[in-house]
Amino acid sequence: MGGFEEKKETCGTICLKYLLFSFNFLFWLAGGVVMAVGVWALVEKSDYISLLSSKTYAASAYILVLAGAIVMVTGVLGCCATFKEQRRLLRVYFVLLLCIFLLEILAGVLAYIYYQQLNDELKQNLKKTMTENYNKTNHEHITRAVDKLQQEFKCCGSNSSADWAESTYIRSGAKGRKVPDSCCKTITNLCGERDHPSNIYKVEGGCITKLENFILDHLKIIGAVGIGVACVQVTVTFSQLMLSCCYRSVDDP
Repeated sequence: MGGFEEKKETCGTICLKYLLFSFNFLFWLAGGVVMAVGVWALVEKSDYISLLSSKTYAASAYILVLAGAIVMVTGVLGCCATFKEQRRLLRVYFVLLLCIFLLEILAGVLAYIYYQQLNDELKQNLKKTMTENYNKTNHEHITRAVDKLQQEFKCCGSNSSADWAESTYIRSGAKGRKVPDSCCKTITNLCGERDHPSNIYKVEGGCITKLENFILDHLKIIGAVGIGVACVQVTVTFSQLMLSCCYRSVDDP
């Protein structure tokens, strides 16, 4: 009878171990998703970040990358702790997961706050950035970002193509151009000399509306992933904690 109970306990412990291993594998996958979204948010149209005066968008993405990387490493730690049955190591693991949870929540909250402020920031700064820094020495990244923005979103100027008349670039001569060549529907050298709607993009709302919608879509994803995955991780962590208490560690008396 005693041998049967011992065998039953051993089988239960093995099942719990594999359940915990499965949870840790899910954590590892979740970390990969979080890190991938953070990298995507930074790499996808990364030039546009230079057009934003606030660093909140980039900070949210970097936090996700950091949190995702830590989750993946912690997932491996959790697997080791489970199979070695080291409860002390599991406690360290849970503390790390708490820190990761806070990082992900922070990324989500920052994304939400910036979501509310983005429109005002773009209205105040985008036109100034484009008209004062375009084609200036030491601001080549701004020039690249503006050209890419106007070509990819098929727009011209912050609010309209008329904004370029106030720019340092056009006022300095610009070889007779009225707008940068990147405003043209078909780019050729000096095509910006002619600002007729048949030649350049004259979109209502200019580039500011297009850029705002683009950044807002990214912020929604950053916020949803940060907070959503964090909530899932809390549920899984609680399940892991309950399971880890069901078997005795080999180093316990």
